Amino acid sequence: MNFASRITRSPRPFDPDRGAEARALFPGQPPEVMQVIAGTAGCAPYLKTLMEKERDWLPEALDDPEGAIQALFQAARDCPHDQLPTHLRQSKRRIALLTALCDLAGVWPLEEVTGTLTRFADLASDVALKACIAAEIKRNKLPGATEDDIATAGGMVSLAMGKMGAYELNYSSDIDLICLFDETRFDPSDYHDARASFVRATRKMSGMLNDLTADGYVFRTDLRLRPDPSVTPVCMAMAAAETYYESLGRTWERAAYIKARPSAGDLTAGEGFLKTLRPFIWRKHLDFAAIQDAHDMRLRIREHKGTGGQRALPGHNMKLGRGGIREIEFFTQTRQLIAGGRDPDLRLRGTVEGLSALAAKGWIPEDVAATLTTHYRYHREVEHRVQMINDAQTHLLPQSPEGFERLACFMDTSVDAFQTDLRARLEEVHDLTEGFFAPDTSPKTKPVPEFDAQILQRWATYPALRSERAMSIFKRLRPELLSRLHRAAKPEEALLALDGFLSGLPAGVQLFSLLDANPQLIDLLIDIAGTSPALAAHLSRNAGVFDAVIGGGFFADWPGHDSLRAELTERMDAEPDYEGKLDTARRWAKEWHFRIGVHHLRGLIDAARAGAEYADLAQAVLGALWPVVVDNFAAKHGDPPGRGAMALGMGSVGAGRINSASDLDLIVIYDADGVESSDGRRPLAARTYYARLTQAMVTAVTALMSEGRLYEIDMRLRPSGTQGPVAVSLPAFTDYQLTEAWTWEHLALTRARGVAGSDTVADEVEQVRIRVLGLPHDAAKVLADVSEMRGRIAAAKAPAGPWDAKIGPGRLQDIELLAQAGALLTHHTGPTIHGALASAVTGGLLSEAEGDTLIRAYDLCWQVQMVSKLLTDKPLDADSIGEGGRKMLLRETGFDTVDALETAMGDASQAAATVIDTVLDRPFGG
Repeated sequence: MNFASRITRSPRPFDPDRGAEARALFPGQPPEVMQVIAGTAGCAPYLKTLMEKERDWLPEALDDPEGAIQALFQAARDCPHDQLPTHLRQSKRRIALLTALCDLAGVWPLEEVTGTLTRFADLASDVALKACIAAEIKRNKLPGATEDDIATAGGMVSLAMGKMGAYELNYSSDIDLICLFDETRFDPSDYHDARASFVRATRKMSGMLNDLTADGYVFRTDLRLRPDPSVTPVCMAMAAAETYYESLGRTWERAAYIKARPSAGDLTAGEGFLKTLRPFIWRKHLDFAAIQDAHDMRLRIREHKGTGGQRALPGHNMKLGRGGIREIEFFTQTRQLIAGGRDPDLRLRGTVEGLSALAAKGWIPEDVAATLTTHYRYHREVEHRVQMINDAQTHLLPQSPEGFERLACFMDTSVDAFQTDLRARLEEVHDLTEGFFAPDTSPKTKPVPEFDAQILQRWATYPALRSERAMSIFKRLRPELLSRLHRAAKPEEALLALDGFLSGLPAGVQLFSLLDANPQLIDLLIDIAGTSPALAAHLSRNAGVFDAVIGGGFFADWPGHDSLRAELTERMDAEPDYEGKLDTARRWAKEWHFRIGVHHLRGLIDAARAGAEYADLAQAVLGALWPVVVDNFAAKHGDPPGRGAMALGMGSVGAGRINSASDLDLIVIYDADGVESSDGRRPLAARTYYARLTQAMVTAVTALMSEGRLYEIDMRLRPSGTQGPVAVSLPAFTDYQLTEAWTWEHLALTRARGVAGSDTVADEVEQVRIRVLGLPHDAAKVLADVSEMRGRIAAAKAPAGPWDAKIGPGRLQDIELLAQAGALLTHHTGPTIHGALASAVTGGLLSEAEGDTLIRAYDLCWQVQMVSKLLTDKPLDADSIGEGGRKMLLRETGFDTVDALETAMGDASQAAATVIDTVLDRPFGG
């Protein structure tokens, strides 16, 4: 049956002009279809945008909606792997548009709408996962796997959790996945390689679905429901997960697994895993303790989200608020947990199905089940319409009368009737569910602060808002902007940052139109302004950074060092003078630096990835800038004598991982190759030439120009420290390292790599480094020197508090020192701390358990350090970084509360310090 013959309702256009524009896109459609199209577009800017993009596809899809969906599904299955990212995004747009129209017109019931969205999520995650596994197999990274294993994703499965697991995805839902692999398919000796391969595939699959590109995104993907996400990889062995749930699993995890199902990859293995978890999920006895656990969870959510107590409808949370969707879900799932162990008929994933089964079994009255079912469906429809307006992952009712008028039009009713009906439904749900848990003890919602009226009033005077068209669009945006500002960590600070951004815009129509149709850009703007003062300040001074965001490249995959260096070189080549080149480098680098920070802020990359990208960027800047500085210097003093020079990156930049505020530790090494001086207009002796060239390079990087500075540079790690020349010759460097260097200087060489300059000289320096690290070292002396260095560091600088992730026993610097000692004593030449610790384990300096302890502490401290440096230029204080900052800190580390994170960080660092003390006190024969 076609769409037109099944229409039972239609929204009214809140904005008749938008509705008329949409009608014009589809001439020849029946009047009843035109009414739905006009009402939909007139209420939802996002859906109107989709209509414009899919004007050629939609008419045929309306002839057979179910057939169109199946065709989209089949096309996704048949799509070549390299085209999947774009294809899936197009399919998501079409499915979003068609399901919305079928929902709004009453063509499909709620279950068909959520089921279609869920089935597409299943399909998208399945084809994405198999494409990523196929790439691993093609590269021979998955031990023993062949192309025949692609069909089962090599033994990996993703479990759909939450609404996805229950086929209840909402219109703008993220998807919660737990990724596991069947370790029994691999030889024990291949376990670590297999796990690493599955972890890579999981991250790439998540990126394929989650990353926002010029074509949009497929699904926001959340992998944090896995066991102990702060310390476990994104894809775990099934045996490890089973062990966790058997020993440490909590009630909320049991409740989560009520809805869990295998959705992508090896479905058979996934079913087997869930079968092993049945005793964990479903207790044999009646489990009334689950009631208190659920009640405590509800109170924590209320306290955290501010959703408890009586509230007016404006801004009410349809999911978490009083009488909302979560109340019904908790009510249902808690009863299922109580009795499901004894009655398998209650083990159902869907909320409506669960209510029906509970009523049939006498656990709740049938009229209560019927009432909650009716209200659940209505709540979900309201939730969908709130999300359809701007494709926003929100559950909040409008704050303004205008917003309620729009929503009422979407529901084809009046504002008064809608509000009266909804208020009654919310109260009835609350009354039916609350008594089961406990009397209402939730805290009252804090009042929303008022904004400075003077700031809001002056917006109308800004250049971007002087045209009638710009003001008209902005009036539509303003309620959403203010609503999201209210939810920022520091609303007034966010308002000031947004004010600065608006004041600097030369014109607003294009940008405001994009914000109107793409609310994820509003989220980006508010997230930045409300969470990171450093990023917000950059944005307010450099509104042009949104050009990259609007163009789509801002959220593209990381290009890597080589592409970055080539791009910067091309940009600087276009500048005619030296100062222009340096300013171009600063402007370009700051844009990329900002991009990394935003990606980290929004959870698109984690701390480890951000650290690598910051280091890639620094190396690209140094590599591209070096020949520019050399050419400018050579114009006066002639070409570099001999074979040139290179910059050796030390410390964090040498290890390929720095934070957003890191300075760069460098040593410049040259090879005059017997040439005594340069031959330019003003020739210089070779030693003087390279010393001054080094100073010119340092100035080029550190000088404060109109576009700021690039990096601070520290050259104290060169031979003889500050007493030695700023540039050292290759023979002198070699001789010094072989005959004079102190232990700490050999330790420093374990984290060193060429980052700029002559490749030929860099290759020879690397050979010297490898030669030095391969020399036999007196283990007792090295460890004694390390112990002395620890003491000096501790005496020189105390930690800045419990959140100081760098300084202190068992923190970053302490672990790095021992790791470098391990690398030196085991002749390990790789620059990373993880590699050095692994070598120390293999070489017998550390036990495997000790190595794991140090890595856990190091990784946690690194996560905290990365967040700290992004959020503030002061010592981290969890109380002063605001709600947005705390959320980022907890998201990055995987903890539920700041107190729990602080305790874990202290415990991990203490354990690491104990290991270091132990290792330094015992003999080592290597």
